[in-house]
Amino acid sequence: QVQLVESGGGLVQPGGSLRLSCAASGDIPVINTMGWYRQAPEKERELVATITRSGITNYADFVKCRFSISSANAKNTVYLQMNGLKHEDTAVYFCNVATWVRDYWGQGTQVTVSS
Repeated sequence: QVQLVESGGGLVQPGGSLRLSCAASGDIPVINTMGWYRQAPEKERELVATITRSGITNYADFVKCRFSISSANAKNTVYLQMNGLKHEDTAVYFCNVATWVRDYWGQGTQVTVSS
């Protein structure tokens, strides 16, 4: 019933930009946070960024000032603007929605940074 659909991934050159979107639909309880995680081959899934309902953001150290997370609460949508992409950013990016009841995950969108 609840579904998270990510979009915006693709193939870009180093230094390029992408904007990921995640739209959550269905009967979702009150959302605490929305965020993005990523997983590279043979690596553990790691936090990229999160944003609370009130707009408080949190970023992984490796993101620094390159990525920016934002949301449209009325549409249960979260975005991730990624600038200055590097080869090591290559991964599957997963959308996450956290509520008091449970977490919801998207299927993931592939981001590939290559020359």
